[in-house]
Amino acid sequence: MQYPNRIIEKGEKDETIVKAIQKQLNAKGCGPVDVDGDFGKNTISAVKLFQTRNSDAKGNPLEADGRIGAITWATLFGGNQVPVANVGATDLLKKTLEVAASQIGVVEQPPFSNRGPEIDIYLRTVGLNPVGQHYSWCMAYVYWCFNEAAKSLGIKNPLVKTAGCLNQWNGSKCPKIKMADAVNDPSLVKPGFIFIIDHGQGNGHTGIVESVNGGLITTLEGNTNNDGSANGYGVLRLNRKISKITKGFLDYSNA
Repeated sequence: MQYPNRIIEKGEKDETIVKAIQKQLNAKGCGPVDVDGDFGKNTISAVKLFQTRNSDAKGNPLEADGRIGAITWATLFGGNQVPVANVGATDLLKKTLEVAASQIGVVEQPPFSNRGPEIDIYLRTVGLNPVGQHYSWCMAYVYWCFNEAAKSLGIKNPLVKTAGCLNQWNGSKCPKIKMADAVNDPSLVKPGFIFIIDHGQGNGHTGIVESVNGGLITTLEGNTNNDGSANGYGVLRLNRKISKITKGFLDYSNA
């Protein structure tokens, strides 16, 4: 059964969907639950049990909240029942992904200095002089990737020229997908979109979505580490949950 592009939780009115969930919970040994179409306390308990016992496609434990979003749905019904996207929708996004992936392995020199031959280029592309400075560079990396792609296509870079993640979000005129909407409907997120995480007090982190698998995304990021932290040491390919992208996504596909 295909994911209905919304979170299924207590009080769900579509009995057909609820009955399918209840049948699958019983089949997975998380019942017995009456197949009555009522997403009540017994079904919630069974969902929590299923979530406690299972992991997502990347091996991470499911969040036992009794609600069925895209990640739990994929584990319950199979990964082919949720949105999957691996290719950028436009030439600009496709080329940007190629450029971004080519930088995997770039690291700071010396470590944790926010400097290095490639990193200095990223920063200078957004108008910053890295000499004697200590700039975060995740947004500069994203801007540089789009800039190189745009140059190769003979078009203007549509991004705001900034090293600030939240400046990019606030200054952008492109469509914006908020996290809550993306959690409900992961099909809204496409490869090549820019994700923005807001850490508060003007701090943030960013990267480029490489692929989408339901509620999970694979990303290409600069100034990060294997834990996905901001102010890391290099350019990496990481896996994240859409629900952890606190600000949302920028869609420059029609720029």
